[in-house]
Amino acid sequence: MQNTESGPIADSLPNPLQLEVADWSQYALVIDARSPREYQEDHVPGAVNLPVVNDEEYAEVGTLHKTDTHAAYLIGVEYSLRNIANHIKPLIAKFDRRDRMLVYCFRGGKRSKLWADNLRTIGFNVDVIKGGWKNYRRWVRESLEVLPRHFEYRVLSGSTGCGKTRLLHALAAAGQQIIDLEELASHRGSLLGKLPGRSQPTQKWFDSLLLEYMRGLDPNRPVWLEAESKKIGNVQLPDALFEAMHQTVPIHVTAPMEERVRLWREDYPHLASDPVMLVNLLEPLKPLVGGEELKLWREMADTGRVDELFARVMTHHYDLCYERSTKRNYKASDESPRIELDSLRPERLAEVATELAEKFT
Repeated sequence: MQNTESGPIADSLPNPLQLEVADWSQYALVIDARSPREYQEDHVPGAVNLPVVNDEEYAEVGTLHKTDTHAAYLIGVEYSLRNIANHIKPLIAKFDRRDRMLVYCFRGGKRSKLWADNLRTIGFNVDVIKGGWKNYRRWVRESLEVLPRHFEYRVLSGSTGCGKTRLLHALAAAGQQIIDLEELASHRGSLLGKLPGRSQPTQKWFDSLLLEYMRGLDPNRPVWLEAESKKIGNVQLPDALFEAMHQTVPIHVTAPMEERVRLWREDYPHLASDPVMLVNLLEPLKPLVGGEELKLWREMADTGRVDELFARVMTHHYDLCYERSTKRNYKASDESPRIELDSLRPERLAEVATELAEKFT
């Protein structure tokens, strides 16, 4: 891709793939011509899925191709022309013929060509990603090996419930650059981290989201984020980002247990209303915390002692794990500046964010 940005990031981003297209933002429409299943796994950010063949048709053509190539092409073209015709009428009404469009399929072959030829016949200016999504995906991987190393990071560390995420967003409100990795991953990063009603992105889509977000950051300004494990739920952080984060001296955040419990109640209302489910989710920790400790958690859940349960789980599991992880991953953790949050109320977090921005920027 011909990066339209200038400066050290643009100069060093890998471009051996010669995608030969402009930045996505320069197109009035980016069309992903692949099947919905392929699109769901990963796609160019902002792309609209207008499949040449749907999932069932794609499977049918692929199966037939193994035994009768000519018949497969015949039925494939039939499906393609019909589907493009259905897509193209409402498309023409939305765009001016002077608009520039981008099309891609898996390898930049037949499916993208069908779309591009028809759009060009109408009069649209159309680019096609050379090598298709497969080449785009390689560009994403290679970019994520380089881009994260161009930033200076400020890492907030601290035990579960101490308000790191809220402080991170207070920093954003104060004009600082942040990356909310848990938001991008749609997961809070523990056995209890699954967000109700939200599924995690695939690894490939997470990579695309992360790269797109980081390309919008200014390398001349620090970037704030939370200390994270290598994995957040089912997705992994790029090695370059994980390594760069752990080369910093983290800023250690603490908060009173009363405030941490209140935050847990607010951030995990589904677990506060069903403490038995919480303990069931923590059942895999039995070899780590011991049967007696897990039994005590279950008793608290059964008797509705939610606040006591939250505090116990934090002090007898999460705090210990976080301390071990920080010492293991951050070699300079003993030198960490400490931020004591006496309150996790928005107004207090805003004050602390302003102080942090002035002190560590």
